[in-house]
Amino acid sequence: MSVGQRVTTDDQLARLLQIGIVLEEVVEARAYHHYQSLDEALDEEIETLLEDAAEESADHRERLETLIDGLGVDSVPFDEIESLVDARYGRTRPEDFDGVLYDQLCNEETAYKFYDDLIEAIHESDADFSVDREELLDTLETIREEESEGVREVTEVMERR
Repeated sequence: MSVGQRVTTDDQLARLLQIGIVLEEVVEARAYHHYQSLDEALDEEIETLLEDAAEESADHRERLETLIDGLGVDSVPFDEIESLVDARYGRTRPEDFDGVLYDQLCNEETAYKFYDDLIEAIHESDADFSVDREELLDTLETIREEESEGVREVTEVMERR
């Protein structure tokens, strides 16, 4: 399933929101991986950046889960969603990047782009969903803005180094 399509059913929307949850899990896991890989001379600025990214991802997952609960559809098996995410977004691994900051930037940009595409697909759709459309879009736009802020924060740290 591509976000480039118009979203026309609750089932499609639920699947896309589940993809968002898995993307958030990837961001959180990779931030944790990097946090664990840093040595004793831990850079406080990067430590804070990674902690904030993990906390934000957990919050985003909760918001997405609330939206899915409001749809009242059967959940797609996690392994199916995970394989969709891996095929589309999981082509890189943390060690593929030259440093923690580059990997974190890629993660933030990927999440931002996903939410931007999803919002566009919902705007292009005239479907009625089981959740309030305005609440759905407000939630997704807030998450997208927080991802955009994450991109800015990582970029600012990178520019200072």
